[in-house]
Amino acid sequence: MFVDKAKIFVKGGDGGNGIVSYRREKYVPEGGPAGGDGGKGGNVIFRVDEGLRTLMDFRYQKHFKGPAGERGKVKSMHGASADDMIVRIPPGTVIVDDDTQQIIADMTRHGQEIIVARGGRGGRGNTRFATINNPAPDICENGEEGEERWVVLELKVMADVGLVGFPSVGKSTLLSVVSGAKPKIGAYHFTTITPNLGVVDVGDDRSFVMADLPGLIEGASEGVGLGHEFLRHVERTRVIIHVIDMAGSEGRDPFEDWQKINEELSLYNEKLKDRPQIIAANKMDMPEAADNLELFKQQLDEVRGEREYIIVPISSLTKQGIQELLYKAADTLDTVPLELDIEEVKDVAERKVFSFEKREDSSFTIRREDEIYVVEGKSIEGYLKRMNMNSYDAIMRFAQIMRKMGVDAALRKKGAKDGDTVQIADFTFEFFEGNDYLG
Repeated sequence: MFVDKAKIFVKGGDGGNGIVSYRREKYVPEGGPAGGDGGKGGNVIFRVDEGLRTLMDFRYQKHFKGPAGERGKVKSMHGASADDMIVRIPPGTVIVDDDTQQIIADMTRHGQEIIVARGGRGGRGNTRFATINNPAPDICENGEEGEERWVVLELKVMADVGLVGFPSVGKSTLLSVVSGAKPKIGAYHFTTITPNLGVVDVGDDRSFVMADLPGLIEGASEGVGLGHEFLRHVERTRVIIHVIDMAGSEGRDPFEDWQKINEELSLYNEKLKDRPQIIAANKMDMPEAADNLELFKQQLDEVRGEREYIIVPISSLTKQGIQELLYKAADTLDTVPLELDIEEVKDVAERKVFSFEKREDSSFTIRREDEIYVVEGKSIEGYLKRMNMNSYDAIMRFAQIMRKMGVDAALRKKGAKDGDTVQIADFTFEFFEGNDYLG
């Protein structure tokens, strides 16, 4: 089964905790603090692997968590930082943040990497807090939690040549004839549901990857039918082979089919109409196909303007014209850049690209619930999580941080008085205007 969209959870590893420790060596009185820092948590990194073609693996594993860093050690030794977690993805994968719908990265090249969830910093040991006034601090920090988020992976097939056309025009048969791919083929009145890929050997030391893309129907640019599930794959192909049932075997008009599909491509992404396109006039072994082809060429001359279209009469059944089509496709590929401009991808142009630049937000809010003042803010709650609040030194240091952030002044402005209860996250204490706190 081909899977081209998956939603997964990623979390960077937590940083290791710092520790409180003191030197206790013979003949070394008052050895001082010797608690080491915790190690950094591992990042979750997505790496492109050209050997992968689907997102199938993400159907069975949806949670990826980086390893945690080691806690600090005695003698001021750091805990070991954790290794990064490498998650392999196929080329052509777009990574989207599920909450903001911002694009994190558009992964196209083999070996390309992106950090999707950073590991947390290690907590500091008590060695870091030694000062002249407090040479033996009883303070350490917990490790910082790793970043976490839900992301959506959208795979856009990375093929050199894409076969487009209405359902049942012979795209799957053509792919099976020119490559080793074995798509399901039959006289269905519905379309291929998932793309099929095949490597085509032209025969003159040239080869390329061809994709039989799901059949397109009118209204696809607005999401009708497979809609965008189809069109996202067309964007990645460097050359389009437009397969047309020139015999009109299902009662459709070949020229109208050609116009409707080009219109849907253009409505979805304006730049797709300028993508090199070869018209494969299929089913030429059937009656009326030759007459329809002549009429098609006349109608095309009336609307094409200055653009030149290559028309190759073929029959996937009898293999008529197949080799000529392959030569034309290979020749056209030689004139197209290996990597399409990223701006040609519609989603990247429409959605804001995600930035991992970290901005420290020190803002907070204070609200009153009954007799309790509740302080909320990402920064101050982060400080509280990192502080190991099991010692007097730690509590006093947290009180100092609150003063510097302006929490004291804001509480007094809200009407807090001596003895009032203040809550930050799960930590509750009594407030005193003298800036002393009792946990």
